[in-house]
Amino acid sequence: VQLQASGGGLVQAGGYLRLSCAASGRTFGRYAMGWFRQAPGKEREFVAAARWSGDSTDYADSVKGRFTISRDNAKNMVVLQMNSLKPEDTAVYYCAARPSMVVPRLGYDYWGQGTLVTVSS
Repeated sequence: VQLQASGGGLVQAGGYLRLSCAASGRTFGRYAMGWFRQAPGKEREFVAAARWSGDSTDYADSVKGRFTISRDNAKNMVVLQMNSLKPEDTAVYYCAARPSMVVPRLGYDYWGQGTLVTVSS
């Protein structure tokens, strides 16, 4: 599976951004999809994930209620809608994939190249 993330940019606090991740590969529908982020000087952290069917999702506490992950298996696409952005959301965001029937936070095998999100105060 090859992943291509896009949609990052500069936004003011309180604003929104929509990140997209396009996936290649015919078995996309059997992969759990996740979003992770890495802020300057910090370790990469889990943000959100969706089950292969899209019917189950998981979010980090820091983004719960503000971010929404969704997927369109017909288009091999996963989206992270980010609302009410805060300066602490500033990071490089990565999409990731792994074969799974659940919604994992760890063990992702495939990674996109990352897209930078900057939230100004």
